[in-house]
Order: sequence, then C-alpha cells, then structure tokens
Amino acid sequence: MTNHSVDINRLNAFAEKMVKEKKTAVGFPCNQNVKFADFYHWYAVSGLADVALNNMGDPRKPSLYSLNTHEFENEVIDFFAPLYGFSHAEAWGIVTNGGTDGNNHGIYFGVHVLSSRSQLKPILYVSEEAHYSVMRLCDLQGLEMRQIPANVKGEIEVQAFEQALDPTRPALIVIAVGTTFKGGIDNQDAIDEVLARKRPVAVYRHVDAALFGGYLPFTEHAHLVDRSLHNFDSIAVSGHKFFGFDEPLGLFLTTNEVLATQNPFRVSYLNASVPTITCSRSALAPLKFWWQIHKTGVEGYQRQAELILKNALYLKQRLDEINYPAWKNDISNTVYFRRPGEWVMRKWCLAPYEDDRLGGKLAHDIVMRHEGMHTIDHFVDDLILDRKGESDTEPFQ
Repeated sequence: MTNHSVDINRLNAFAEKMVKEKKTAVGFPCNQNVKFADFYHWYAVSGLADVALNNMGDPRKPSLYSLNTHEFENEVIDFFAPLYGFSHAEAWGIVTNGGTDGNNHGIYFGVHVLSSRSQLKPILYVSEEAHYSVMRLCDLQGLEMRQIPANVKGEIEVQAFEQALDPTRPALIVIAVGTTFKGGIDNQDAIDEVLARKRPVAVYRHVDAALFGGYLPFTEHAHLVDRSLHNFDSIAVSGHKFFGFDEPLGLFLTTNEVLATQNPFRVSYLNASVPTITCSRSALAPLKFWWQIHKTGVEGYQRQAELILKNALYLKQRLDEINYPAWKNDISNTVYFRRPGEWVMRKWCLAPYEDDRLGGKLAHDIVMRHEGMHTIDHFVDDLILDRKGESDTEPFQ
C-alpha cells in the first residue's frame, strides 16, 4: 500500500516567503491587511470544513440543495444595496468570484435587457483605460466594442464618446469608476448629457467599480457610486481589494427589473431559476463577507477608507519633496510615477505602464491598508537610492 504524505517543510517555506513578500507588495490592488485567522479557526472547529457547501441557483429563491449559505449571501447584498443607492425592494445581487465575474454578469445582463427593447445588436462602449476584463468579456460574448480614448488622467474623453456613439443601435456602456492604472473616474453626468442629446434606441449602464467601489461608499464621495443619483443599471465591486479578503471574490448588484429580462433557465432539481452565469458558486465567500461586515461595520470601513486616502496623499507629498515625477487623481488611492529601476520594480511588486504624454515608462503604487507611512518612507528611500544608481541590500522590516 502506498504511503502518501504532505511535504509540510515545503509548504512552510512557501508560506514564510509569501508572508514576508506581502509587506512590499504595493503595485497591485490586493489589500494584504488580511484578518481571517479567527474565521478559519471557527470554520475548522465548527465542522463546516468537512461539508461540501454550494450556492447554486438564485439566492433569493429556495433551493432543494439545502447545504448553502444563501441566507448569509442575501444579508451581504442587503447590507451593500443601500450603500450603492439601491432600495431593498428593487435590489438583487450575488457574491461573485471577483470583479471580472461581476463585469461578466453586468455585460451579459445588459445584453438581455437591450434585447428586450430592440432587435438590433448592441454596441458596447468603454474607455481604453478601463479594466482589460471588459475587452476579454466582449470577445467571449461576441459583442461589437468601441474603445473610447481617455485623457491624461485616465478618464473617458466624453467628446470622443459622443462621436463614437451610434444612436441607431442599443448602447451598452461600461463606466469605469477607478481605472486600473491611473485611478481615473469616468464622468457619469457628462455621459448622461451625451445620451440625452443623441438618444440611442436603448441604453444599459454597467459600472465597473472594482477598487473604488469598495471604499467610496464610506467617504464623502459616496455619490459617485449612488444609483439614485446616477442612473446605472448594475455595478461590480471586488472584495479582495479594499475589503481585504484572502482570495478573489466580489459583489454584483442590479435590480429585479433587470433580472426579469434574463433567461431564467429553470432547473427542476433546483426548484428555481438559475439566472447566474456560473451555476455552482462559492458558499464560503458570502460567509466570509458576512463575517467581515459584522466584525468591521460601517464605522470600521469609514476609518479604513480615510486611512488609505490619507496615506496615498502622503506618498504623493513625499514624491513631490524629492522632485520625483508623480501624479495622483482626486479621490484616488493610486499614485503613478516615472518607472524606477528593475530592482525596485521587483522588490515592491510594481506594475508597469506606458504613456508618452507623461514621459513614457511609468509604474504605480496602489496604497492599501498594509502600506502605512513607515512603508511609504522606505519605498521613497529606495527610489532615492535608485536615482543615485545604488540599490538597497537591507531586508525590509
């Protein structure tokens, strides 16, 4: 009989490496201030770690597969719905497996809404600096897409959008609230003014607010993701960014009116319709989101949002002090700057980008909760060393 065993030494070495490197991972929007040890302890001792949970089907409807966390998923959606301007009566949503999953649902649902209003195929409009998932999803869903130029701050050029807009075809508009590299926010009021003038045969607005949608509801700028003020139809938000989950997950919210236009694909053995693209869905993700909401609360999220914006401003000020070319948009936790040497890029896990309008090669730092002033100071010290042609040989503490 074969004796199977797990190489614990290898796993421990890997874990030690990850725990060490998370301290200087500042170039991607993953919040490394993850606090789920207590959850996983409860998860193990409760016995749930040995149960196959599955959130298949519509969480708002009873499922014959009772081993699910639909009740917790619905409470998560009910917590966030009013924060994004949805009334409890109209809101429908799911906990997704990430921002791309949310965008996929937004685009898919949008196509069905527009198909219910016109027999013509829609055109999807999106900024060229929006998240690459939109381009991939257009290809996946076989949609015609028109990428709209963005200004130097990463915001959609409204005049270019107006020129590209075909009013004889339905318009599916993906609005970026926090673009991937620069943190640009598309001007929803200006977009609406264009739509009012050109009057397409049908319109669906989906908001991709992967990162900014996490913290904006807890700031004085909450109006930017408020459906009652901006007439969007759906919104996608990531959970592994601002909220600090240990794996990709997120939120997708829309209305029951939008849901009613979808093909329900009624499945008898689930005793319900399955409007979601993915059939089996994580039951653990809603449970973790519910846990965090009750551990943190609105006031806790407000403090966290204030902290990352304060520290992003501090980073920009430090870069200005050393005359390092850098930029930061308003209401953004993203600071982008001239690209440093390769050793800095590797050490700090920085993401590369290019924009000739800003001098060519760039990188950015997305300030999350694990990046405090001490970390920022050390990062700036490395930029100073790099500019002198030196490199840092001391490990980051």
